[in-house]
Amino acid sequence: MSYQNVKVPVAGAKISIQNGKLKVPDHPIIPFVEGDGTGRDIWRASVRVFDAAVQKAYGGKRKIHWMEVYAGEKSFKMFQSWLPDETTEAFKEFLVGIKGPLTTPIGGGIRSLNVQLRKVLDLYVCQRPVRYYNGVPSPVKHPEYVDMVIFRENTEDIYTGVEFQQGTEENRKFKQVFQDTFPKEYAKFRFPETAGVGLKPVSIEGTERLVRAAISWALQNKRKSVNFVHKGNIMKFTEGAFKDWGYALGKREFRNEVVTERESWILGNKETKPNLSVEDNARMIDPGFEMMSPAQQGEIKAEVEAALKLWPTHGDDKWKSKLLLKDSIADVTLQFVLIRPRDYDVIATMNLNGDYLSDALAAQVGGIGIAPGANINYVTGHAIFEATHGTAPKYADLDKVNPGSVILSGEMMLRYMGWTEAADLIVKGTEGAVAAKTVTYDFARLMDGAKEVKCSEFGDAIIKWMEKTPKIAAAKAPAKKAVKKKTAAKKPVKKKTKKK
Repeated sequence: MSYQNVKVPVAGAKISIQNGKLKVPDHPIIPFVEGDGTGRDIWRASVRVFDAAVQKAYGGKRKIHWMEVYAGEKSFKMFQSWLPDETTEAFKEFLVGIKGPLTTPIGGGIRSLNVQLRKVLDLYVCQRPVRYYNGVPSPVKHPEYVDMVIFRENTEDIYTGVEFQQGTEENRKFKQVFQDTFPKEYAKFRFPETAGVGLKPVSIEGTERLVRAAISWALQNKRKSVNFVHKGNIMKFTEGAFKDWGYALGKREFRNEVVTERESWILGNKETKPNLSVEDNARMIDPGFEMMSPAQQGEIKAEVEAALKLWPTHGDDKWKSKLLLKDSIADVTLQFVLIRPRDYDVIATMNLNGDYLSDALAAQVGGIGIAPGANINYVTGHAIFEATHGTAPKYADLDKVNPGSVILSGEMMLRYMGWTEAADLIVKGTEGAVAAKTVTYDFARLMDGAKEVKCSEFGDAIIKWMEKTPKIAAAKAPAKKAVKKKTAAKKPVKKKTKKK
């Protein structure tokens, strides 16, 4: 399309997608939004890092042609629009883009510019990798154990924005219809007259495309497991359904490449005890088997029989090389990512859980200031990579804040484009700068012997360390306690005593 306010670079070409694969020219045009508040400083530092990485990796053969598009405060001041149509059209046309933090307008209209962009482009995956860079200050003992990638469903759940504000006519009408139609459910409202109401849609289609993306990515990147995080013990027909639909999709579309956790138990039991009966196997995987009704016992035995049919492809330890599918309750997950982080790898979850979990994990590895993120449609190829933090307006134009979130989001973008050599240089440069303790104020105040640098200078340090190798002391894992081999229990030997 023709643009009035956006200047399309004369040189360069569009990224496209063909047969589900990105086709990236050597000189792609990539739209960017610099962001509000600190976004201006961050973008100036970040774009120099991106350009340096591409230049060093490909020696001039490849180059990004940047195209500024507008959103947020800058856009509103220039065009009296928080999100001009030209911006969304540019992201649609050029497929891959990147943005800094944006202000959410106060008052009516758009609730969140970020959410609006995700909806317009149907960017159904919010992908958030979380890993530790050696030397970054962390509140936990072993942040180096954290290496997870969150696939957060981006278009459903309570973020759909269907709410009825208490005291409004819409609220009254909705509750009246609900009461008339579902009186038993309405009776569960504790204080119906003063309650605001929101809806939580979770669909089969939304779940399946998110899970499909998570499993596909995990297989392509040789990860060990995908964990469905949910609160299905309480919200059985939304979050519980998400878990069930996720397992069903995994077993249906990736049967030879995956094994569920319960299937691994069943196959493992059979391998340990070849003559184990179906019923005894059922008892081993479900300790409450004896207390179940005959119908419930029948379901467990049917599950065992179905798993044992996988023996040709999964038996004799073959299941151990498969991608493991498992699930965990959301609150348990938030505990275990702290105390047992190595049990988690790729996480697939719904919108709100993913929001909580990604920020909590970021805190374990140094904070949201270096947490990258991407919003992706793996079918159309559309993707916007973005800072995951806010605009921090009190630090705007001070050249002070950490640009790590946008820089590492750009690393994700280059990797998504298939430019892995340039992406690797950004990782190397970031590791080197942090290991050398050349960091912005947020890290410097927590590190002994650190050299505090400006936002722009941190970008310079990353570029410098792309060509150097830092001496990084390996993080020491706690020594493992010796495990005594189990032996058959022996009866206590009575000591002989002399007769008096």
